[in-house]
Amino acid sequence: MSKFGIVEDTMFIPMVGRIYATEKFPGILYDKKALSLKEKLPSALLETGNQSQYTLLASASRSANMDRHIQNFLKRKPDGVVIQLGCGLETTYDRNENGQTQWYAVDLPNIIEYRRSLLPEPEKETYLSGDAFSDGWLRQIRRNMPDTPLLVTAGGLFHYFQEEKVLGLLQMLKGFGNIELVFDTVNKSGMKMLQKKYMKQMGHENARMFFYVNSAEDLVITLGRGVKVLADEPYYKFIKRDGLKIITKISMDVSDRFGMLKMLHLEWR
Repeated sequence: MSKFGIVEDTMFIPMVGRIYATEKFPGILYDKKALSLKEKLPSALLETGNQSQYTLLASASRSANMDRHIQNFLKRKPDGVVIQLGCGLETTYDRNENGQTQWYAVDLPNIIEYRRSLLPEPEKETYLSGDAFSDGWLRQIRRNMPDTPLLVTAGGLFHYFQEEKVLGLLQMLKGFGNIELVFDTVNKSGMKMLQKKYMKQMGHENARMFFYVNSAEDLVITLGRGVKVLADEPYYKFIKRDGLKIITKISMDVSDRFGMLKMLHLEWR
């Protein structure tokens, strides 16, 4: 297996969460493809270790939230295209592909190489090697699809990068028109909790985190005209909680009440 950097290595966190949910809480998320990969992944990276039920289901909840936004986008814009930034080992395509939509998955060359070894490129999904924060992937897609509605997803990505870098990407999207972006984020309190507690539980305390959003409205003001907030929702609002431990339910309720974790959906026109 290729050696990955500290941030790149976090791509295994959501895979562990999706497998856990599929085996124990399929009402939150059922991911047949993730389950099929269980025996092919490094066993040490699949160990839940000190992870709590909450941290395991946080990753699965993000996938469930992303699925919901993607399906909603495709209902509204059936001719649209879905692009996953920092795709890692995401299996979103397998849960949502409809036989019509074109998908793109973007990540660094060594990640794409490893992804291909486990998830061969499917008919309707194209893998693109490159930096998610540069405009190369978007220019390549727009050359072939100048006016097509695009949904860009960034799951578990922005936390690890400085505000300047993330804002640069968001400003860059403005120049390519008819784009929506869905991403998960935290507020300042949520960032402190991630850094002090949850990343340590997940065995990734060395992964530094920077970007957070206290207010979606303030974010779009920073980005300037032409950007609209389509959704700013509590992270666990639509997540089923049947059978969960009391402490997990309480953690979800606290997170939603104080906006510590949330899903944002923006639109560029």
